[in-house]
Amino acid sequence: MHQDIPKQFLTVNEKPVIVYTLEAFQSHAEVDSIAVVCIDGWEPVLRAYVKQFNISKLQYVVPGGKNGQDSIRNGVFELEKHYKPDDIVLIHDAIRPMVSAEIISDCIAKTKRYGSAIATIPCAEAMMQTEDGEVSTGSYPRSQLRRTQTPQGFPLGKICDLHRRALEAGITNSVASCTLMIEMGEQVYFSAGSEKNIKLTTVEDIDIFKALLESKRSDWLKE
Repeated sequence: MHQDIPKQFLTVNEKPVIVYTLEAFQSHAEVDSIAVVCIDGWEPVLRAYVKQFNISKLQYVVPGGKNGQDSIRNGVFELEKHYKPDDIVLIHDAIRPMVSAEIISDCIAKTKRYGSAIATIPCAEAMMQTEDGEVSTGSYPRSQLRRTQTPQGFPLGKICDLHRRALEAGITNSVASCTLMIEMGEQVYFSAGSEKNIKLTTVEDIDIFKALLESKRSDWLKE
């Protein structure tokens, strides 16, 4: 985003992005506790926001790693010290502040039923293949693709074991928990996502987030 502070700490409508995200899990009845894997040096800022906005379920602040896989491993290994292997953990991007209660509930339910759950949405656009990012000579059937989001749910023991096996296999920079599962020969199951469950990656995404916060669906639109 080319800003002076990490994007999860940017303020939108007088509230930091990460607080919107934390509030979604704070208010969910099936979520017992929250852990945040935090960028080095930003822990005092996080704790101040947590106190200001009454995020009482935050119990663990864990040091971040050198990449996403390293950070997630730090987080789940910390949780392993406090919870049982069959307890459910949801791994979520701090910069997905519009996650709904329905998405969280479905991720929990599908994880309990299948042993994993990746929030996904259908791929609506035509998907083109390219080698150089400039020209394409082929396409990929969008019906065979899903766009992944978070949360991504697993039994705690399963995701910890996955990270240990990945270290032994020399896999250290997988893009996400779902891709790490695939790289380690596992299958993943889908749970419900949403087009509104956006990831704040660019400045334009902040504009969309602001619009979503202010939007109200027209009464005449069918579900």
